[in-house]
Amino acid sequence: MGFEIQELPDIIRVIVLLNLTKGETSDKSVLKNQIDKVCTGYACVEMSDLDKTLDGMASDGLIHYDNGSVRLTEQGIKLGKEWQSLLLKNEPILETVAGLVDGSITSLVVIISAFVAKLSINAAAFAGFLTLVAVAITNFSSFLLGGITEDLADMLTLQTLMNYSLSSIADGKERDKSLMLVKHLFTVLHKEISRSNITAAMICGSTTFVAGIIPTLTYLLLPKPFDIALSLAIIATIVGVFLVRYRSRRTKVHWKVTLFETVAIVIIATAASLVIGSI
Repeated sequence: MGFEIQELPDIIRVIVLLNLTKGETSDKSVLKNQIDKVCTGYACVEMSDLDKTLDGMASDGLIHYDNGSVRLTEQGIKLGKEWQSLLLKNEPILETVAGLVDGSITSLVVIISAFVAKLSINAAAFAGFLTLVAVAITNFSSFLLGGITEDLADMLTLQTLMNYSLSSIADGKERDKSLMLVKHLFTVLHKEISRSNITAAMICGSTTFVAGIIPTLTYLLLPKPFDIALSLAIIATIVGVFLVRYRSRRTKVHWKVTLFETVAIVIIATAASLVIGSI
């Protein structure tokens, strides 16, 4: 019922879970057409294979299956989301965290540098905007190129493991169908992951810019001494509330531990940036 891929119904189950994770109800014939699309036109799965899989999923409590109508149970939706996270990489945890951290650190460095150097508004605005754009573009390109490389490596490893497990199927016909379905499934997933990587890169780049531009604009536009006080308060809010809460909820770690780690990282990175910049 979990993540075992040892026979043909296991692969069909994954496809069903991926297609119904949003909680909608589908017809058995529609699911068959979706599986045929994965096979790129080749009839590698018969209706009897799908019936066997749906019966097994119903007995495991993953679907409500009645008169050809299929809908995931709460347990099925949970398992489907786990498969989506594993195969499609659609949980923007790392890119959101990276964007919030980099944007906050960049704005903090810009604000402190402008305050200490007593830069004019125009000079501080130019330096701040240029720095934030550069960091946002760097994050975008890093997540795009690095994400594609890492995800492709993960996909090849996962596909190899599945192929190894399926190669032990005794029935030659079922083994060939299973291996063909896995091959075409990962071809489809490759296209989905490429789109997911672009989305992740855009999330990281935009989050970096937004997290940095808000406190920077606050510092530039407000009169003294409210400029430095409010801008630093905004950075503290982004780091202490949004970032810590997001990390704590996603990683299931107590918020006090996450807060200590996050504040320590921000302080060390900011201090290092200021020291390097003063050399």
